[in-house]
Amino acid sequence: MSRRLSKAALHATLDDSRARLLATYADLPAALWQSVPYLKIINPPRWEIGHVAWFAERWCLRRRSGGFADSRFLHDPDRWYDSSRVAHAARWTLDLPGLAATRCYLAGVLDACHAALDCEDADAYFFQLALYHEDMHCEALCYTLQTLGLAPPAQLRTRRGPPSLPAAAELSFPGGETEIGSRRDAGFVFDNEKWAHTVALAPFAIDARPVSNEEFLAFVEDDGYARPEWWSEAGREWLAGTGRRAPRYWRRGAHGWERRVFDAWQPLAPEEPVLHVSAFEAEAWCRRAGRRLPTEAEWECATRSADAAFLPWGHVWLWTASPFAPYAGFSADAYADYSQPWFHTHRVVRGGSFATPARLLDPAFRNFYEPHRDDIFVGFLSARDL
Repeated sequence: MSRRLSKAALHATLDDSRARLLATYADLPAALWQSVPYLKIINPPRWEIGHVAWFAERWCLRRRSGGFADSRFLHDPDRWYDSSRVAHAARWTLDLPGLAATRCYLAGVLDACHAALDCEDADAYFFQLALYHEDMHCEALCYTLQTLGLAPPAQLRTRRGPPSLPAAAELSFPGGETEIGSRRDAGFVFDNEKWAHTVALAPFAIDARPVSNEEFLAFVEDDGYARPEWWSEAGREWLAGTGRRAPRYWRRGAHGWERRVFDAWQPLAPEEPVLHVSAFEAEAWCRRAGRRLPTEAEWECATRSADAAFLPWGHVWLWTASPFAPYAGFSADAYADYSQPWFHTHRVVRGGSFATPARLLDPAFRNFYEPHRDDIFVGFLSARDL
């Protein structure tokens, strides 16, 4: 796994990311381009694709010493698409360009980015930043489709299966000093990964695959959601606010438990990793099992080890016990709002989901969400002290 791309590879991946984005939107009902219900966990689709184009134009085409030039495509698009300035709730009431104009903006910016990338003084860092930003928004749109109960995009209709591992598979580590974070020669690096440093770990064991639906169902049927001793104070507050008695998108059907997968209810697959659980649910399951969530340092240690082939990649994001916080000596990169506004309020998740492009998968990659989020493609694995 490498984020070091040649110029030719960067051209190709920019096209690949755009193809994914367009395919994800291809079957969206026409009405949702005009009006989508307000929810704190999604964006209006027309705003989201415009924002993707705006971000690429801002960082790859408009960036100048000391500021940003005007857009060559739209008059003052910052008033619509600057996510640092435009409040989330306001995105539903903006006088956004129509769908045809928004698609022209997307296409025009991509063509201009390809031309700019071929210039002798092009800074590949910003083109790669725009690439990964588009990848992340493409995955976020998949969350939106799941949230709204809409059909999945074509590229996800045949998804990768879950890891095929023994039920009791566990990896043990002796502890000691381990390195986490990105090295200075790693190629493209997100600011929250800077820089590689050593941490001391006590001996620990960690699951070699995520907790399954079958394992989580045992917690549900043991009245796990009504047992306060298994829940943290924050978890009990979350339960009181949500009334949850099973994971989001689970229900008891006529023939047993079912899970909604985008627009279809399907029988619960016992062997698949549990999805759409909050950090609070993951912690409660662990307490019942006499285990705990791993820290992000433990996860990274295990992933970088010789046994890393046994660890799960690319099916489900994994909650950790670690708050999202800066590494020592942190300083924000040019896109200052990528990490620092979210420190100390979010929780680190590691790995990647079936909707995450493989180019984002890296042992050092730190994704982050508020611990109550259960709309994302997230599950967990457990750990214990040795």
